Amino acid sequence: MIGYEATVSVRWSDMDAFHHINHARMVTLLEEARIEWLLEAGGEENASLIKSAFIADIHVRYRGQLRHADSPLRVTMWIAKHRAVDFTIAYEVRSGKAAPTDPPAVTATTQMAVADVEAQRLRRLTAEEKAYLETWTR
Repeated sequence: MIGYEATVSVRWSDMDAFHHINHARMVTLLEEARIEWLLEAGGEENASLIKSAFIADIHVRYRGQLRHADSPLRVTMWIAKHRAVDFTIAYEVRSGKAAPTDPPAVTATTQMAVADVEAQRLRRLTAEEKAYLETWTR
């Protein structure tokens, strides 16, 4: 599996004084891509996973510059790993003009933990949720 690919438009307000995407705004663009993936590909059968996952950790590595002219960005995502109460999404971000085989300008990971929202505590992934995550594992 290659992963889910989302396209995310860069807004003028995402740029910094050096005319490339501001580091904090990149996290927002990753969030937009992740939400598209979880809502579009997750489906109703995975609603509990989508509604109970929250960010536990995030890492972003900048390997090249991205500018407004690179919009829309192509964000490829997949499940890097999953454990009892969390899963990690990996990202590769490329300019919309880049070839799929070009090196990504940004790589990132987001560790998502799942919670019992009512009880306000972590919960274990269900067998169904683990099976769904496996379909997106690289």
